[in-house]
Amino acid sequence: MIQESEFNKMSGLVSYLHSVPFEVTRHALYSPKDLYQGFDRSVPESYASCYDKRVYEHYMNKGKQCAEVEETLARTLHDHGMHAALNDFFAVHDSRRCVGIMGGHSLLRTDRMYRDIVLLSKRLTEVGFCMLSGGGPGAMEATHLGAWLAGQQDEAVDEALSIMAPAPSFRDDGWLATAFAVAERYPHPKYDSLGIPTWLYGHEPTAVFATHIAKFFENSIREDSILTLAYGGIIYTPGSAGTVQEVFQEAVQNHYLSFGFSSPMVFLGKDFWCNDMPVYPLLEQLMHTGMYKNLLLSLTDDIDSVVDTLVDFAKKQD
Repeated sequence: MIQESEFNKMSGLVSYLHSVPFEVTRHALYSPKDLYQGFDRSVPESYASCYDKRVYEHYMNKGKQCAEVEETLARTLHDHGMHAALNDFFAVHDSRRCVGIMGGHSLLRTDRMYRDIVLLSKRLTEVGFCMLSGGGPGAMEATHLGAWLAGQQDEAVDEALSIMAPAPSFRDDGWLATAFAVAERYPHPKYDSLGIPTWLYGHEPTAVFATHIAKFFENSIREDSILTLAYGGIIYTPGSAGTVQEVFQEAVQNHYLSFGFSSPMVFLGKDFWCNDMPVYPLLEQLMHTGMYKNLLLSLTDDIDSVVDTLVDFAKKQD
């Protein structure tokens, strides 16, 4: 029998779960409209009242590592719902054709690599891949912009980049407004893409062009999900500490064949990955000595080569 004191605690817990600014029982992926509900691109300060911002402020006020049981349970239930929603997503989309692009959040929209990622993602989407990223700015945004524009002429890429050029960094005023301007210019994407961001890095706005978004509180779960779900391979573009972490986390999964096979690890940017951040020679050395096994490595500056590598791998999985 439940004691009155225990019943009161349970009643208080239910009340708390109703009070948080996020949907504890949500079992559906977010859309950009869900996260940015209330944002008006003609009124930049309206971002402060949108769902995503309100949840982030609550998260920070409670603490990234909150000791309150009620808050911890609320976040856990929300993240569980995101996992259930991802299962629904991949009941419709072939996980073997899911490709991730990793890279720096600070990559500017005006950088040549940003444009290359947009074109690469566009091409991969058009040949049947579902694109995945960490759902933030920089290389992640470029991934989803490419998928959003798939099926359009390549001139649409140049037009989109021109619209967004006045706000090249996510730290710039107008970054979000110019993204929505592009989305309004091309309002009907033909293909889906999946972004998996986190409120841990909530100061980085979520990519507007990801049609489906699984946003998590727990970054460790989110990171593992990104790397696990990209069965079709991962493309590494220039980045810093976070990107390098993802390289070796994925290398471990492939080394142990954690999911029964190894996926391609494609490095875009020879000079960066061999000189600026010499990860690629290290991986080759580890493979040569036998300390790492089963890695499917490739290094290139050519986006056509990336497409060919991933298409060839996909055909072998059929």
